[in-house]
Amino acid sequence: MTLRYVGRSIGHRSLGRRVVLGLAMTAAALMAQPAAAQFFWSPPDFSTPPLTDAEATTALGLPGATAAEVKAGLVWNLRAALNVAALQCQFEPTLLSISNYNAMIAHHDAELDAAQTTLLGYFQRTVGKGKPGQMASDQYGTRIYSGYSTVQAQRGFCQAAALVGRQAIFAQRGTLNEVARNGLGSIKKSLVLAGEQFYGDPGRSYSLTLPSFDPKCWKKGKMLPACQLAWNQKIGVQP
Repeated sequence: MTLRYVGRSIGHRSLGRRVVLGLAMTAAALMAQPAAAQFFWSPPDFSTPPLTDAEATTALGLPGATAAEVKAGLVWNLRAALNVAALQCQFEPTLLSISNYNAMIAHHDAELDAAQTTLLGYFQRTVGKGKPGQMASDQYGTRIYSGYSTVQAQRGFCQAAALVGRQAIFAQRGTLNEVARNGLGSIKKSLVLAGEQFYGDPGRSYSLTLPSFDPKCWKKGKMLPACQLAWNQKIGVQP
């Protein structure tokens, strides 16, 4: 028995092979496209070029840092960013923010310890040995943690941090600084509010326009004409 299609005779085996091939090609095409983000059908573009040493010293707040200190700053900032993500992004479990952070700490513990020591050396060199340098190092840690905390841009931050966090856990030991150099720019960019790019973000951008509650606008529970006109103009109601 054969199936006829557009004037051609296709046997069952040939048809099966074509169906499998078609499904495989469709799957490959879908896999080649970027995955839709958890929060956006068309996600914002958070991509950035890798940070140079000069850019990193400014972005990380480490003026006059050596190349080794820049690497340490990159690593420690990435740790801070992913730690904040582990705390703030638990509302979306599929991002794996907690497990990614824990896996990064376990996998790159030696590089993280070295980065902390190098950063302490930077502050002891630039601020002062002993207690002044230690205090400056502690203040720096607090400051960078606060810098990655966000409310309005939380969805974008969580998405960007999850992507970089996944890269971190698969990076070879000793290369976490490279992950940070390539990914910290996108995490910092995500801290600026950017909503859904195709459909917009009507739920979050909606704001309620209320009339004036100034006592001068009201008499016996009714709004006076002048205030009513002003409110109509504000909400776009035609007279």
